[in-house]
Amino acid sequence: MSTPVRTPRRKAEQRAESLEQILDAAEELFSKHGLHGVTVKDIADKVGVHKSLVHYYFEDKQDVFDKVMARRAPVTSGRRMEALDAYEKAANGKPTVEGALRAFLDTDLDTYSTGGEGWRYFGALGAQLNNTPAWGAEVMDRLFDPVVLRLIGLLKQAMPGCPEEDIFWGYHFTTGALTLSLARTGRIDHLSGGLCRSDDFEAIKARMATFMAHGFVGMCESRAAERRKTSPDE
Repeated sequence: MSTPVRTPRRKAEQRAESLEQILDAAEELFSKHGLHGVTVKDIADKVGVHKSLVHYYFEDKQDVFDKVMARRAPVTSGRRMEALDAYEKAANGKPTVEGALRAFLDTDLDTYSTGGEGWRYFGALGAQLNNTPAWGAEVMDRLFDPVVLRLIGLLKQAMPGCPEEDIFWGYHFTTGALTLSLARTGRIDHLSGGLCRSDDFEAIKARMATFMAHGFVGMCESRAAERRKTSPDE
């Protein structure tokens, strides 16, 4: 009885697998050490290949980084955009602050909660980007501004009397809390003596949108009260 001949995988399949392995390794390393703390050799060593293979597929380290971001950023932005669109339609012209925030925050937290460790590395990398002016701000602007401004638009509808600057400040505080959560630093684990875990995305999801909604509304109401006290016309 002859031994069946194994058909070699197509080159396209081998290329796709190699690319994914390199991107997975780079994503994890970038999430832990940042763009400038990782070399092409580090990425190659993580995969278990010679660095020439990385250079075969990518121009340089920056190209690897750009491809890491391009792989997942459109997915998370697209999911949130769809959730915001669906929420606006369901709200029928009467969106609430918490409803808009849930569409934006809960959708993102679900992605990182259920998407596997790769998505969690990407979340930690996004946290670095959001807090690193030198190499992160431009990337965040380019990849995430459309979905953020979509959220801002809904928040303006939900709070028509709130000055725009207060809504933008509210988003600033919200994105800080979100990216700190995605960083999974373990800080809250230590502070709470294990009562809370920084990787417990379900616990974060159960609280964050409600907490932030109260912050938005409270800030706008208190500042409106201050303006009434100081305005000579009221």
